[in-house]
Amino acid sequence: MGFPEDVHSAVVSRSVHGGQPLLNVRFQSCDENRKIYFGSSEPEDFRVGEDGVVYAERSFQLSAEPTEFVVSAQDKETQEEWQMKVKLTPEPAFTGASEKDQKKIEDIIFPWQQYKDSSHLKRQKRDWVIPPINLPENSRGPFPQELVRIRSDRDKSLSLRYSVTGPGADQPPTGIFIINPISGQLSVTKPLDREQIASFHLRAHAVDVNGNQVENPIDIVINVIDMNDNRPEFLHQVWNGTVPEGSKPGTYVMTVTAIDADDPNAQNGMLRYRILSQAPSSPSPNMFTINNETGDIITVAAGLDREKVQQYTLIIQATDMEGNPTYGLSNTATAVITVTDVNDNPPEFTAMTFYGEVPENRVDVIVANLTVTDKDQPHTPAWNARYQMTGGDPTGQFTILTDPNSNDGLVTVVKPIDFETNRMFVLTVAAENQVPLAKGIQHPPQSTATVSITVIDVNESPYFVPNPKLVRQEEGLLAGSMLTTFTARDPDRYMQQTSLRYSKLSDPANWLKIDPVNGQITTTAVLDRESIYVQNNMYNATFLASDNGIPPMSGTGTLQIYLLDINDNAPQVNPKEATTCETLQPNAINITAVDPDIDPNAGPFAFELPDSPPSIKRNWTIVRISGDHAQLSLRIRFLEAGIYDVPIVITDSGNPHASSTSVLKVKVCQCDINGDCTDVDRIVGAGLGTGAIIAILLCIIILLILVLMFVVWMKRRDKERQAKQLLIDPEDDVRDNILKYDEEGGGEEDQDYDLSQLQQPDTVEPDAIKPVGIRRLDERPIHAEPQYPVRSAAPHPGDIGDFINEGLKAADNDPTAPPYDSLLVFDYEGSGSTAGSLSSLNSSSSGGEQDYDYLNDWGPRFKKLADMYGGGDD
Repeated sequence: MGFPEDVHSAVVSRSVHGGQPLLNVRFQSCDENRKIYFGSSEPEDFRVGEDGVVYAERSFQLSAEPTEFVVSAQDKETQEEWQMKVKLTPEPAFTGASEKDQKKIEDIIFPWQQYKDSSHLKRQKRDWVIPPINLPENSRGPFPQELVRIRSDRDKSLSLRYSVTGPGADQPPTGIFIINPISGQLSVTKPLDREQIASFHLRAHAVDVNGNQVENPIDIVINVIDMNDNRPEFLHQVWNGTVPEGSKPGTYVMTVTAIDADDPNAQNGMLRYRILSQAPSSPSPNMFTINNETGDIITVAAGLDREKVQQYTLIIQATDMEGNPTYGLSNTATAVITVTDVNDNPPEFTAMTFYGEVPENRVDVIVANLTVTDKDQPHTPAWNARYQMTGGDPTGQFTILTDPNSNDGLVTVVKPIDFETNRMFVLTVAAENQVPLAKGIQHPPQSTATVSITVIDVNESPYFVPNPKLVRQEEGLLAGSMLTTFTARDPDRYMQQTSLRYSKLSDPANWLKIDPVNGQITTTAVLDRESIYVQNNMYNATFLASDNGIPPMSGTGTLQIYLLDINDNAPQVNPKEATTCETLQPNAINITAVDPDIDPNAGPFAFELPDSPPSIKRNWTIVRISGDHAQLSLRIRFLEAGIYDVPIVITDSGNPHASSTSVLKVKVCQCDINGDCTDVDRIVGAGLGTGAIIAILLCIIILLILVLMFVVWMKRRDKERQAKQLLIDPEDDVRDNILKYDEEGGGEEDQDYDLSQLQQPDTVEPDAIKPVGIRRLDERPIHAEPQYPVRSAAPHPGDIGDFINEGLKAADNDPTAPPYDSLLVFDYEGSGSTAGSLSSLNSSSSGGEQDYDYLNDWGPRFKKLADMYGGGDD
């Protein structure tokens, strides 16, 4: 197992291309399943495939000396490794061989090798190098075309079989070369293309009929001779380049490149370039030239001017066969050369003087547009203008900005202008490009112009002097006192307008007023430093000054009054309530004196107890522990639990002194050993705080309001219910009505009635339960109600008639019952009517002579008629 030889020699062409197969190394293995990995000692130059074919990793030229490297084979399982040296010899320099020369080397004899027979040994002859076979591409045949015959000198004694291996034979592309296994004749089966494969590396083998190798394999190299069968091809059909205008002759512009698939080392692949045409031909038809070998385009004439010709178009031709117009193949491409702009034209103002106007006190206002012209390419640094002020603006009240679209200069006011100070400005401005002019340009680098700006007078706001104004004043200044005068000035000296008017704009405490004419400020209330409107002894008020210009303008001023403290506040005790124990220890109460005044009218304070009542000093004692703090404690050993008002006299340090008597409400209670109150009942009995009492009163008031609303709602509901009762139809009253059922039967004898279902009078709501004061309009005044008969729950059917008669009698004697023929009162006009009685009307008929006494027999219902018509003195 291993390589069949230690050194393997091969002849290859001098020019090696990347990916080109060079030779095939043969490795013999007893186990076909073993995986053998090949490697190269020069991996950057040569690579060995899994099939043993050696490929070139890159393109390079072989030197005249043989190139040597080592091919290794390794078994990954056993880590066993074999090596073989490879020598690559460049082919001799010749262009090809004639058919006669090929016939001279048509027989390739295998070299001798050492072999063993039954009687003797023969020496092995050293391997020789077989010259490569040169075969032109695109051959027309006929095919198969015989190339050479492989022969072994042992074919006289043995029956041999010949074969070839390698790319083009048994490896892709397969079938290009074939060999007669008997005669060893090697042939090509189809035309070759050098642009696809430039050379083939085959290996010839000779074996006996049993497949045993009888000769060492020999390498056969077949070089494909190039033919001029490919035109040059430009990498791009259109090439784009640039050149600055005004460039000198010899300036590089661009490079165009074409490639030819033919052999670059032969005339078939050697290209030459030339310019066929130029458009436009101004100012010269030969503005450019091209290097015929490299394709570099350069300028050959002066006069490139972008403002005249912005672009040139060149037709470039590439021809192989070193540019031979007769035998070479050609192709063309287009080169587009753009002339780029340089700053060869300065900006120029369109006018010598520009005019503008601006109202005073306005800023960020464009007052003038400066226009320039520039022949360079727009929106490039050679065209963009840059403006600057060269005179007429010493205070920097103007600036000039550049409009990026129009390239105009915008004169803008950046500081307020006062008409009373400056009525007109004359500015000197200059314009130049962002980049300097190109060398050799005769024009001046910048252009100048004048800008005349007129200031327009406008009505300006008055302003107070000073603003703010500070006044120092002791507090306590009485109302009506003159404080200060706060006046403003009007900057408009050239306008006809009256004097200023003053008014108050802001006065949080409403302490001040200002005279509208002279600006004199007087007080309207006492100034108090302790007011909530005073911050850090400072009180601020704002006033307004207005003119009568068109339009009217006004200005504000702030008056700051720094109030000096006086001793106008007596100190007070804090807190107002405290708790202590009944016993002497522990019973100290810490109190603090609080005085709204400041030094020297505040602390240190003096604390003492008043002489009256005597029980205060008898029960309590007070000791000052610092300038603002004191400690109140019991003088006696025991004081009964309860609430005590302890007056404390506190005096400040002011001159004169101010003192006050503050009452400290002290809750005395029983305490535990920690000094905490345990007499909860007494603490509760001591009373509630003001907040708790207010909350309880609010709850009581809300509860009373809810009860009152409920009572009003109930009364309104009763009125609505009683009003509905007045609308009851008398026929709906079931007390003495006869119910009609619209039944027409054969009489009572053939009907089985349940008389107990008749409504009983006792089930009807009596008048006694009616609300007081609510009466039906057809009722008489209330009298003693008669007793209606009460029928038993289950009456006998026979007494129904007696029951009805008794009920009728009771109803007749009831003056409050509403019969259908009773007198209805529809309206009440009040007492004391001036109209006479209707009884005074005389009837024209003779009805007055009739006897109406029978009406007395009709019952109480007709009693009124009987009284009216029955006669008698009444």
